[in-house]
Amino acid sequence: MKLWEHYHAPKTISEAEELLKMYEGEARVLGGGTDLLLDIKQGNHPPVKALVDITKVEGLNTITVMDGCAVIGAGVTHTQVTKSQVLADQATCLVEGCGAVGGPQVRNVGTLGGNVAHALPAGDGTTSLVALDTEVEILQNGMQKRVDILDMYKGPGESLLDSTKDILLKFIVPLSQPGEASAFKRVMRPQGVALPILGCASWLKLNPEQEIESARVCIGPLSPRPMRVTIVEELLKGKRVDGVMLAKTVELARKKLKPRTSKYRATAGYRLEIIEVLLRGTLQMAYHRALTGDVVPQGIGLQ
Repeated sequence: MKLWEHYHAPKTISEAEELLKMYEGEARVLGGGTDLLLDIKQGNHPPVKALVDITKVEGLNTITVMDGCAVIGAGVTHTQVTKSQVLADQATCLVEGCGAVGGPQVRNVGTLGGNVAHALPAGDGTTSLVALDTEVEILQNGMQKRVDILDMYKGPGESLLDSTKDILLKFIVPLSQPGEASAFKRVMRPQGVALPILGCASWLKLNPEQEIESARVCIGPLSPRPMRVTIVEELLKGKRVDGVMLAKTVELARKKLKPRTSKYRATAGYRLEIIEVLLRGTLQMAYHRALTGDVVPQGIGLQ
């Protein structure tokens, strides 16, 4: 079966726009292709007239720092993220999340932008982008604008963008400052289909008294769209991470969060137990990192 008829690798955004217009809805924007091409091959998506590969567009395959934020092009691969020292130091959960994606071959080709544009709520990079309060720069209906990362998801596999005419351009990720840090952990099911049972990213900001001033926590997949666990975030404010606080946090999460049974992932009961493991692990690690400034990403390349 022929997956596509024509392949284009534009060098500019305007060139990519013109190509998409030329095919009048019969072309698809291509990031790394690790999701789209597999979907076509498996019959989950019809073959396309043309692929417009944006990974060679100038500015979409680089990581830069501007005004306290990392600007990550949509064509940046997971491997590029894991090798960035500024992200390792100041957006650690994103490095840990991207380092957990697939194997080396997938990380070398798959892009952060393609992962988000495919709109799957279980994406490891997505979980971390949510915890880091990321904004996304997009080209939609010919207009360039910024949206919150959560606004990119309308449902499982249903993106804000129409990939026959819209383009995800870049991510604007606030970098952690002194007294701030993040962490990501995941438990996955490696047998047969390598799917995450659950992943968790936590970001903390401490005040001078070493108490949590603000927090962002994302656990997924718990719903059709990525979500912040706001009940946990509110409980954490004004607290220090110790045994008593962790016990209260876990108790609240167990009462309020309702993971469903998934035949491909795990039972609801088992996933509830995993929430405790992930919350404890990421909160303890993020707190230690924020407190000490000692930041070394963990689990890169481990399945």
